[in-house]
Amino acid sequence: MPHFIIDCSDTILKIHSEKNIIQTIHKVAYSTNLFDENDIKVRLNPYEIYSVGNKRDDFIHVFAHIMQGRTTEQKAHLSRQVVNKLVSMFPQISNIAMNVSDFEKATYCNRAML
Repeated sequence: MPHFIIDCSDTILKIHSEKNIIQTIHKVAYSTNLFDENDIKVRLNPYEIYSVGNKRDDFIHVFAHIMQGRTTEQKAHLSRQVVNKLVSMFPQISNIAMNVSDFEKATYCNRAML
């Protein structure tokens, strides 16, 4: 944990490789000092078929799922840092966004906890 899931139009992979995008998001997340580097997980889902405002405009949306306990300001800073980096990487894409959701500690479980 945390998990950063990137949904995007598949055409962005013509600009930057999947590996480069994943490594970049990992670096930005780590640079916020909110997470241990080895806990950060990043995945990318490119879509061939999609609609953005009833058009076929390129898009990037990052869904961050993190353990509860960070302040609203920390989560907002994380979003701004990630979106800012993506805008610098993809200046031609106008649809770039991110949201942060909290895992509830009381209901979270992983294999090591069994």
